[in-house]
Amino acid sequence: MAVIVRAGAAPMWWPGVVAAAVGAFVPGLTGRRIGLLAGAALFLLTAALVASVRMRRYGLLAGAATRAGRGDFLQDRDVTVRRWRRGHRWWLLGAFLVAVASAFVVPGAGGLVLAGAGAGLWLKAVRIGRREARDDVLYWVRTDWVERGRPAGRQVKAYRTTGPMAGDAAPGGARRHRR
Repeated sequence: MAVIVRAGAAPMWWPGVVAAAVGAFVPGLTGRRIGLLAGAALFLLTAALVASVRMRRYGLLAGAATRAGRGDFLQDRDVTVRRWRRGHRWWLLGAFLVAVASAFVVPGAGGLVLAGAGAGLWLKAVRIGRREARDDVLYWVRTDWVERGRPAGRQVKAYRTTGPMAGDAAPGGARRHRR
């Protein structure tokens, strides 16, 4: 489940950083200094907002989690990430283009908002990973319940759990390093 949350972090962070760097070279209407300072404040605000949104729902679903059965279809980490990124590629491209275009008005702010959303998703995945490590389980969402890449959508009734060594994902959705 944390894999779905974490899947959007990198595709938002890196284009946001690139868009903010473009904004650092464009004077814009407000000027570079004001734009980058406003962007830094928006980065922190966006990261905090994204990291905290729906955490109560995640907690409720995790509290009602049941052990994964033989009939549950649980996807590989790479497949989940690839499906999320393919399903959101046009949205991500549009967000990047808007962030770059906003640099001509408020330099760097749009890119830093996009990067803040990516950082917030990463922070949320880290919080979920801490809960997984504390509970000594991995939380999964059945693939037939995932609604447009939302791990806490209306169709998700409860999470499934497996042992912490199941699958190819570590707690928090990171890649499991095999030795």
